[in-house]
Amino acid sequence: MPPTDVRTAPTEFLDLFTDGTVDFTDMTVEFTDGTIESTARTLDFTDDLLDGLHASWEPVRTPVGTFQLVPVRLDRDLPLVHAWMNDPAVAEFWELAGPRHRTADHLRAQLDGDGRSVPCLGVLDGTPMSYWEIYRADLDPLALHCPVLPHDTGIHLLLGAAGDRGRGLGSALLRAVADLVLDRRPACARVVAEPDHRNTPSLAAFLGAGFRYAAEVDLPGKRAALMIRDRVLRDVL
Repeated sequence: MPPTDVRTAPTEFLDLFTDGTVDFTDMTVEFTDGTIESTARTLDFTDDLLDGLHASWEPVRTPVGTFQLVPVRLDRDLPLVHAWMNDPAVAEFWELAGPRHRTADHLRAQLDGDGRSVPCLGVLDGTPMSYWEIYRADLDPLALHCPVLPHDTGIHLLLGAAGDRGRGLGSALLRAVADLVLDRRPACARVVAEPDHRNTPSLAAFLGAGFRYAAEVDLPGKRAALMIRDRVLRDVL
């Protein structure tokens, strides 16, 4: 299942971000004459919620070839992404099968948004072969359902062609992308993902990429496995 559209997020969640500012790292609670006063230093996240990550994606060498994330262009990439979304194996978990405008609406919501989620094609040795979404997990409705840390960065992934599945590509590319996020976002301590808990090939790919299985969480429309790759463990797992 794709990430929750921020336009349908609960009001109490969106209220945190309507002015484009929030910071969870400097919250204080003061007791004064039996009352509780809470204050928070605010930071402006409107300039670039992913620290310019999409501008610095460059080709990286992986065990399976040279890989690059290329931000989606609707006019160029919609037919390909739409075809992938209508593959039954993909549709079972992404739930975006159907007419082309349904895929277009999903992409456009991110492309026209504030930058908290960036849709990309994964290009391996010059061939587009996967679809990715890199997003701010702490600014996503996911934060309403499980503990997240400031600047946690999320990943959604699908492999487009059936022939690319089940042969280790997912793990190799997930590791490369997670490393890229950690290298380009110094404030990010964790890369997270929340695949459907029934999607065993996806879980295996994340485990093979150095993610750990942290918990199962109930999200709107699915029960998910919370997968986490910790910065402090990146050289161990």
